[in-house]
Amino acid sequence: MDNDIRRTLEGVKSGAISIDDALSIFKQKPFEELGYAKVDLHRKVRQGVSEVIYGAGKTADQIVGIANSLIEGGQDRLLITRLDPEKADKVASRIPIEYDATARLATFGDMPVPDGIGTILVATGGTSDIPVAEEAVLTAQILGNEVTRAYDMGVAGLHRTLSHMDDIMSASVIVVIAGMEGALASIVAGLADCPVIAVPTSVGYGASFGGVSALLSMLNSCASGVSVVNIDNGFGAGYTAHLINHMRCAR
Repeated sequence: MDNDIRRTLEGVKSGAISIDDALSIFKQKPFEELGYAKVDLHRKVRQGVSEVIYGAGKTADQIVGIANSLIEGGQDRLLITRLDPEKADKVASRIPIEYDATARLATFGDMPVPDGIGTILVATGGTSDIPVAEEAVLTAQILGNEVTRAYDMGVAGLHRTLSHMDDIMSASVIVVIAGMEGALASIVAGLADCPVIAVPTSVGYGASFGGVSALLSMLNSCASGVSVVNIDNGFGAGYTAHLINHMRCAR
């Protein structure tokens, strides 16, 4: 896994970075105390991705404060999740963000050139699952991944699923997002030769119990290679897919 520590040490090894400059990078303060938040300025150094701002429950002022701390700390791209339109307008008046109302997600900075080992496929059972899917898609894209969408390919019409066989077989990791009974994850995992991340959604009628039915179906999948994230957690799925898509063989 590439991160800032590895790249800095490789720079020292090659002579592109001096030892003093490397020490300066590592000595930067690990977090900034804002009173209402301790902003993790070293997360990108440790993990390769800067702190992601969870927008729900925070005021626009708090989001702006955290974002500015990260930007001043050297982060050139930011991700803000679960951001409602009203709050997004207030943040956008002070920070140049791009807001996607469907995904309820905002980004700061340009989208990077994809540098993963392959393509992430994001598939949904139905159109109603698209908001969670778009959260996964945009999360993966801002982290530097090529993403293919395959929406409304649920098992109620299995021919729709099978029409995406080329996408399924060529992906390096697949995110399957479905509500109701959540069966699509098992179907796709039974066809794919790569990891499948299943995302249950809260879409469905009464007995779906707000996504619990799909969650239990996915957890009990008889297909191998299925991992499950929390209900409606498109961000978590997109982030995990990014990690898988950036794994490289040990040198």
